[in-house]
Amino acid sequence: MATTAVALPRAWHYVAQSAGYRAFIPRPLPPQPALALNGELLGLLSTADLALSRLVGSVQTLPNPDLFVFMYVRKEAVLSSQIEGTQSSLQNLLAAEVKMFNQHLPCNVDEVVNDVRAMNHGLTRLHDLAVSVRLIREIHEAWSNFCTPEIRCRRS
Repeated sequence: MATTAVALPRAWHYVAQSAGYRAFIPRPLPPQPALALNGELLGLLSTADLALSRLVGSVQTLPNPDLFVFMYVRKEAVLSSQIEGTQSSLQNLLAAEVKMFNQHLPCNVDEVVNDVRAMNHGLTRLHDLAVSVRLIREIHEAWSNFCTPEIRCRRS
């Protein structure tokens, strides 16, 4: 019986684990043979470099980059929660965070507030931990601790 050779990806491979899953293993750097930076790849690299330069320039013109992160975390929390069916807007979240009483605020805006608290916990921990499974577990644990049992049952 003939076997067919399968070309492995140049940048990674999988290793079967005893628990039944496959672990993703990146290949060592630099790659062998070396990358040929010409043609289309060079153009893509140049485009990416330009985009990063614009981003760095934008950040340097911000009077307070933390304010940008502050709003971005909230926007992401609102959008992620909306995917899960939460009926809250960025305006609702900001009103809830400053404890403005508004009888028209959705009752589930607290879920989004909890998402923001957990994300802020993760951003703070990034000073001590790399992005890792441990950090993700810590963020999830923080999120669980902020949530009421009703929220935990609905979204875990």
